Amino acid sequence: MSALLSLRNVWVEYGEKIVLEDVKLDIAPGSFVSIIGPSGAGKSSLLRVILGQETPTRGTILLDDEPLTPECGPDRGVVFQRYSVFPHLSALGNTLFGLECAQAPFTARLFGAKRRAAVAEAEEMLTAVGLGDSLHLYPAEMSGGMQQRLAIAQALVKRPRILLLDEPFGALDPGIRADMHALITRLWRDYSLTVVMVTHDIKEAFSLGTRVLTLDKRRHDPHAPHRFGATAVYDLHLTKPKPGCADKDDDSSITIDNINNN
Repeated sequence: MSALLSLRNVWVEYGEKIVLEDVKLDIAPGSFVSIIGPSGAGKSSLLRVILGQETPTRGTILLDDEPLTPECGPDRGVVFQRYSVFPHLSALGNTLFGLECAQAPFTARLFGAKRRAAVAEAEEMLTAVGLGDSLHLYPAEMSGGMQQRLAIAQALVKRPRILLLDEPFGALDPGIRADMHALITRLWRDYSLTVVMVTHDIKEAFSLGTRVLTLDKRRHDPHAPHRFGATAVYDLHLTKPKPGCADKDDDSSITIDNINNN
């Protein structure tokens, strides 16, 4: 299977500081890639270059063998740890806003039949994430888990091909976190998404992912620590009996197909 997303010799540098160093990565469509590694290893920087928020200093990123556009495109959605929702809009308004911006970029307003169709689509997405009964609630009236469900609805309503998750469940308590794991697994399966998720939770990385990637520095110089960046040091492909197994606590069905120690 050909790669949906390819990173070829990608470097990210800020002045003299090297954050990512010669990252080579192919991501197949439909995969769920969990990225782990120590703090400061460039995990969020990697997400930003895939999203289009940043341009690599060197190297190329390809989407379907075409150079990635240097801006955030509708083919990529993102959910951050902090709830990226508009406090002055209801759940429906938050979800509808992305559709209005996409279809009416100058006014961000739809009217008539187009608006009715967009409202129906937004309501369908909110129902899919479990907020069908909370359409008219505002973020201040929602729990943390509900706000994160709303952020996921915002990201998915424009039907991105790639969903980027940056520590999306880190601020949630364990019970809500387990519910969110089940939700994201179901959405990944139902919407045929390709997911790239950054997490500090190793159990979460293995329970959700079909692939676990470790970013870290291969080389260290105590006299100039900023001169070496992180790259993929371990790449583990996991075999699971079915996508739905990712929301189970028992990971005994997971086996390692291969380990690439770059």
